[in-house]
Amino acid sequence: MDGMRNRSDIEQVIDEHGNTVWRVCVLYFHQSPDAQDAFQETMLKYALHGGDFADAEHRKAWLIRVATNVCKDMLKASHRTRSVLDDGTIASSSASSDTHSQPGCAEGEVLDAMLGLTDPPRTPVYLALYEGYTAPEIAEMLEAPVNTVYSWIARGRKLLKEALA
Repeated sequence: MDGMRNRSDIEQVIDEHGNTVWRVCVLYFHQSPDAQDAFQETMLKYALHGGDFADAEHRKAWLIRVATNVCKDMLKASHRTRSVLDDGTIASSSASSDTHSQPGCAEGEVLDAMLGLTDPPRTPVYLALYEGYTAPEIAEMLEAPVNTVYSWIARGRKLLKEALA
């Protein structure tokens, strides 16, 4: 198939950035099949992307931006009639067999608090707190004004602090 990246390039990107892309997808869909679909769609877009990247950080930022857009597009799809992050979804995900997402576990509480945020500020807060991006970098990824990103991050941190208090 012309225009497709070679297998070793795709495998390298999955090894280097797959966890980051997966976490972005989980922010939108938790660990549902929709998160898997969004991850696969993002990697497919990478495989078919013909352009080059300046460096690994540029590639990572591109992947995060694409994953975010894929998730948002999936949420907007006409077959969706309700939010996938409603109270029932969060409650059922907290009851999983994964001890890290059990109620009472600090990681589970933080995950539930993150999932409880609307987007924005969910994605900007995740990118700042977990991926270490600066507000200007996030603004570029999300195509938003830098001051807006600062506001989203401040509001998200405040909401997380209240939810975890």
